[in-house]
Amino acid sequence: MLFRGSATSVAARALDSSLFLHLTERFVHMHGYRPGASEVRSWERSIPVLAATLNDAGLGDVEMMLEYALPLNSKRADVVLAGVHPVTGEPSYVVVELKQWSQALPHEDDPTLCHVDAYAHPVLNPIEQVRRYSEYLVNFNGAVADHGHRVNGVAFLHNATEFGVSGLREIERDGRGLLFTGERRGAFIDHLRTLLSAEHPGARAADELCDGVAVPSKQLMSVAAEEVRERTQFVLLDEQQVAYRMVLNAVQKAKNADRKEVVIVTGGPGTGKSVIALQLLGELYRRGVPALHATGSQSFTKTMRKIAGARKREVQDLFKYFNSFMTAEKNTLGALICDEAHRIRETSANRFTRAGLRTGRAQIDELIDVAYVPVFFLDEHQVVRPGEMGTVADIKEAATKRGIPCHVVPLDSQFRCGGSDAYLRWVVRLLGLESGGPVTWAPDGRMQLLVADSPQEMEAFLEARRAQGYGARMSAGYCWRWSPEPKPGEPLPPDVVIGDWARPWNLRGDRAVSGAPPSALWATDLAGFGQVGCVYTAQGFEYDWSGVILGPDLVWRGDRWVTDRAESKDPVFKRSTSDGDVDRLIRNTYKVLLTRGMVGTVVYSTDPETRAKLRELVGDRERQPAKV
Repeated sequence: MLFRGSATSVAARALDSSLFLHLTERFVHMHGYRPGASEVRSWERSIPVLAATLNDAGLGDVEMMLEYALPLNSKRADVVLAGVHPVTGEPSYVVVELKQWSQALPHEDDPTLCHVDAYAHPVLNPIEQVRRYSEYLVNFNGAVADHGHRVNGVAFLHNATEFGVSGLREIERDGRGLLFTGERRGAFIDHLRTLLSAEHPGARAADELCDGVAVPSKQLMSVAAEEVRERTQFVLLDEQQVAYRMVLNAVQKAKNADRKEVVIVTGGPGTGKSVIALQLLGELYRRGVPALHATGSQSFTKTMRKIAGARKREVQDLFKYFNSFMTAEKNTLGALICDEAHRIRETSANRFTRAGLRTGRAQIDELIDVAYVPVFFLDEHQVVRPGEMGTVADIKEAATKRGIPCHVVPLDSQFRCGGSDAYLRWVVRLLGLESGGPVTWAPDGRMQLLVADSPQEMEAFLEARRAQGYGARMSAGYCWRWSPEPKPGEPLPPDVVIGDWARPWNLRGDRAVSGAPPSALWATDLAGFGQVGCVYTAQGFEYDWSGVILGPDLVWRGDRWVTDRAESKDPVFKRSTSDGDVDRLIRNTYKVLLTRGMVGTVVYSTDPETRAKLRELVGDRERQPAKV
């Protein structure tokens, strides 16, 4: 959080403006950039109103936790109030979402969404937003995990009139989501008094919530089957829920009006694209809507078939590849969910495609044609192969040619990498995928980042984490040749050789060999730790601890990165692949590898100068592997 204090102290600090200076300084320290003007304006105009309301209610000793960071993701609740329940004497918490809106209208097809003049696209109804924040807090903070009744939620629209937002109240159902306006300030005070005691300070309750151990985040693959069948595993927040609802609404409209829509959902690694995709597939499956999930990743699709479709063949059949629709009739599906859509190819034809099907038809066209609502989940910075065509511009152009409406929903929140926006930005700046050059890593308490001096040190550290019950994997740039797979019973060839340390690549085939799992299961099978994964087996997956080996294809020289295509052994790089494309794809490859970890990342470079640069950027701010 950015600040905590009693309602009395918050009101006093707001009066002399020291509060906002402190919030800004803390924000810059935690996130590495200055808060936007709208955020600062919200602090200056909304927090004093809430603090004054609490003081007028006689609740000056209630603790206010401002910009409270939700566990294991980058979302922040505007304020969490901590106090003592006036009846039970237990700790009591109220999650408050503050809005400066003067009016808002519910979305015509879905009251969980709403329209506000300041935004071009629908946004989540604040009642639904704060309800989901409350549910998420209960799910992931050990202090309230077994005491869900202690957490309530309110949306306080202090500038709004009742007439201006009355339509939003259609979805008020429980204490996790209620709405109050400035016109109903008295009712808001009465409500707060039913949840928070005026007789007891809230500091101890706030301590208890802050000390609550973060419940481990669910890894997508470990709960995929339950998510498809029952939709009980994940709470979607903010723009995640907006994307989910917009797709369901588009499917319903397409069914009623017999017309197509395209939806594009964009977001970086760990923003929940695959979680939304699975929730959509499960919901449409339960509704009886013809829908399929497709990717361009053999590892991802095979793993989904094995895990999500375990013991149920019809669920396995829901998972396809992008090139599965070459001969499909138009609009045979209600929805096609294209996950990892940045891996869409120019055409579906390959060397095994018979001549009669080599029409040259664009793969994007095939995917759009087969469903009333094609949905594309993508991250343009995860393009790692020449010829991958899944960009927003390409998809929008294909939709426009057909006269099909196309909606783009951006995802901003970060769920992988401990929910650390700061770490993701550090990686992007490190690799030169954003301007400004590398920056020093400032630990934010969410993601751990360490530099190893040798592959042995990295592996030993990860082994120690595995002994504590964490999952861990090692991956590397494609800088070592890949030997043919051995016959059953023979050892795997140790292709990744660094000094006197050598380990095999992950398997390429569909069967286990010598105790190593098949390629598609390297990221999810416990036996995958003994091999080094490449980008094609790591992409789309997540694990607790990630060990990343930077090979000689990307080294630091003087004041910049230098890519050396001669050091890459990736067969997808042809002579016709330009140096500029190779440079971009190698950097994207390391971005993918460096953003697989959910708890921490250990990085090692085979190049001494690069290791020195990494050590300079990371320093000794966190425990080094050798000291553990």
